[in-house]
Amino acid sequence: MKTKLAGLGILAIVIIAAAAYALFSGRQTVTEISGFVGGEKIGLLEDEEVQQIFEQKYHLTIDYARAGSIDMISADLTGRNFLFPSNQTALELYEQAHGEPVQSEIVLNTPIVLYTRKAVADALAAEGIAAITDDVYYVDMAKLTECIESDRSWADVGLPQLYGNVSVGTTDPTKSNSGNMFAGLLANTLCGGVADESTVDTILPRLQSIFQKLGYMESSSSDIFDQFLKTGMGAKPLIAGYESQLLEFAVENPDTWEQVKEDIVMLYPTPTVWSSHVYIALDETGTAGIDALLDEDVQRLAWEKHGFRTGLYDAPADVGHFGVTGIAEEITQVAPMPDALTMERIIEALS
Repeated sequence: MKTKLAGLGILAIVIIAAAAYALFSGRQTVTEISGFVGGEKIGLLEDEEVQQIFEQKYHLTIDYARAGSIDMISADLTGRNFLFPSNQTALELYEQAHGEPVQSEIVLNTPIVLYTRKAVADALAAEGIAAITDDVYYVDMAKLTECIESDRSWADVGLPQLYGNVSVGTTDPTKSNSGNMFAGLLANTLCGGVADESTVDTILPRLQSIFQKLGYMESSSSDIFDQFLKTGMGAKPLIAGYESQLLEFAVENPDTWEQVKEDIVMLYPTPTVWSSHVYIALDETGTAGIDALLDEDVQRLAWEKHGFRTGLYDAPADVGHFGVTGIAEEITQVAPMPDALTMERIIEALS
């Protein structure tokens, strides 16, 4: 009888302990971290699968405000745990202004590309400014830049239905990363190599002239891409953006993509530059975001649903699931961005 009671007592203790553990586990404290994020990554952070991994595996939620990569460096950082800009230049500028961050890590990559319509892409190809290799469109940056600087009209390249001269729409390079990186890419092109402090002053007047022709520029990469999709070929014949934007759009809007996929063309500049999305932890609390974003499942979702080339998927074997033709399996022709001091000179000149 005593043995039986002892056994029941042990069983009761085990049940109580299990219930207490379950209760404790279920009430594991969830930490909220707050920061500034580039608009092109909002789709990833709002992905329910990603949020579930953050909360269940890392006991973490992320609160963010959208800001351009350059703007966030000079913003009021009170109460912020992290910054999530879209290039390493922003990290270098942060270090100049604030010193070394608690921790930083590149967690996503995507190349800068140009977006246009089929008629424009084919016209550029006919002029020798673009070329098609294995169904992928590439654009020669030196030839395109010469075309812009010489004020060739769209009619001159076989597109009389378009108004004005050949240009590339971009975000404000003093505020937004895609515009900033395209400015760096143009600076490299004008220098015939990688622009640096010894060469940048000689090409700044030409760079200013190119951007002065653009008129109003959006402050967000997501805004200019939305406008490109909505306003048609006449309003925005050619824009600079991220490869990830079209891939994410095709996954999230399959019905719309089915209607426009024959007309939207992605062109890879030769050379291009990588947009390396670096997470900057401003305090120890903010470091939790790095582990969560580098989670293998989060990295997989970042590629499969949002088009970011991650450490696991920088050279993906299968791009077919996007339903987007013309994706380069590997990005091989890449130039380094000018360093932070050079980009500061460029930003100042374009302000």
